[in-house]
Amino acid sequence: MSTFDKREEGFERKFAHDEELRFKASARRNKLLGLWAAGLMGMDGDAATDYAKQVIKADFEEAGDDDVFRKIRGDFDAKGIEQSDHQIRRQMDELMAEAITQIENEG
Repeated sequence: MSTFDKREEGFERKFAHDEELRFKASARRNKLLGLWAAGLMGMDGDAATDYAKQVIKADFEEAGDDDVFRKIRGDFDAKGIEQSDHQIRRQMDELMAEAITQIENEG
């Protein structure tokens, strides 16, 4: 195997690893976000856990975070929860950083 082939294989492995970490971090963030939102809506225990699972599933509707945002925004609006779009997106960003930290600390 040539040096070029080895480098290419290394880049491919790194890309696959990074994508797996990104997927895990996104799923973890969505769970944390769902639990946060559930708490604001007065849910706890199994109801909060079930809601977090719904948020995780919402992320499979389309690429990116807009599907998750719409889920939270719609549920907050339906329940009369006062959170601005900016506050929700900021929470999403903060929880993504927390999710990444959690995953890095597991390894």
